[in-house]
Amino acid sequence: MTGTTRSSGDLDDRRKRLLFRCWRRGIREMDLILGRFADAEIANLSDDELGTLERLLDAPDPDLYAAMTGDTAVPPEYASALFDRIKAFRAVDQDV
Repeated sequence: MTGTTRSSGDLDDRRKRLLFRCWRRGIREMDLILGRFADAEIANLSDDELGTLERLLDAPDPDLYAAMTGDTAVPPEYASALFDRIKAFRAVDQDV
């Protein structure tokens, strides 16, 4: 899979922007992790979760990827229930 499989037509503008950003991180591994999660979950995230996702998207790719893969401990600024959901989603979707 090389990109989103989800239509953004039914999403509000905030979710459309986040979906786009999740698929255009800068390094392909993070595109796949965050993009696939967003494809599956973006429509169901609460406003608080959207805010958390926005903050995660501001994190540098190498730091976020290392935390997501377990190569480093999760920095406190990234630690959240949403981070844990993304990490668990990645574990099930083990292409990355």
